[in-house]
Amino acid sequence: MRHSLLAALLLSFVLPLAAVQYARGDDAPKKLPRMLMVTQSKGFVHGSVRRPETGLAPAEVAMIQLGKSSEKFTVDCTQDVTADFTKENLQKYDLVFFYTTGNLGIPEETLNYFFNTWLKQKGHGVIGAHSATDTYGDYEPYWDMMGGTFNGHPWNAGETVTISVHEPSHPAVTGLGEEFEIKDEIYQYKHFQPAKVRVLMSLNMAKCKTKMPYHVPVCWVKEYGEGRLFYTNLGHNEGTWANEKFLKHMLGGIEWTLGELKGEGTPNPDVTAAQNEKAKKDVAQ
Repeated sequence: MRHSLLAALLLSFVLPLAAVQYARGDDAPKKLPRMLMVTQSKGFVHGSVRRPETGLAPAEVAMIQLGKSSEKFTVDCTQDVTADFTKENLQKYDLVFFYTTGNLGIPEETLNYFFNTWLKQKGHGVIGAHSATDTYGDYEPYWDMMGGTFNGHPWNAGETVTISVHEPSHPAVTGLGEEFEIKDEIYQYKHFQPAKVRVLMSLNMAKCKTKMPYHVPVCWVKEYGEGRLFYTNLGHNEGTWANEKFLKHMLGGIEWTLGELKGEGTPNPDVTAAQNEKAKKDVAQ
């Protein structure tokens, strides 16, 4: 009788343990990387991040849907950095996405942690779309991280431009071919640092209606400590966020930033030098 009772007690402990082991096995749901998407505007408010009275903005909806359809990441959106961009909250995330304008008012202590500790960790990264470069324009640690600062947009939202893709096999630009056209607003930059970024796309001045005698990068990546950054100038127009090629471009950039896809991140200043010379010739013709 005593042996039967002991066996029953042991079985009561073994069964729950087996259930726990199964739940943690290969069939357990994979924990997806988390993205904090910041769409707060302290300057110009783009339509792509302007929220209606109820619901989210077009860019926010697009990124949430992209995360769900790809099953590669999840997204939390915020337009309140005071509440959500904190040292404690950042530790919950693998990615931070900026589609912002102006001085967001994040405390310098928090920014220092973000630049020097959080971002430099392996598996962490920053995604920047369009006006991420029109944010903290006078704050060097930010534009040094992002790679450049907004300096006007001669190519307005209604203009169709031709974009050259320098590395069509790079995951951040795969599927775009060697060249494509798009109607979107394109920035030119100050504080651009060719020696610190890898340029993947640029305006093709020979085929753009508005021509300037200098290089205008459209997309770049960079390594930041053990972290990574992916920036694309595209995304001004709301319709861009429904463009399948653009969304594939975003997904590739995100996967590269997370380290899930291989692609060079080392600087290529030779591309900027060559594009500068090409632009001068294109405008002179």
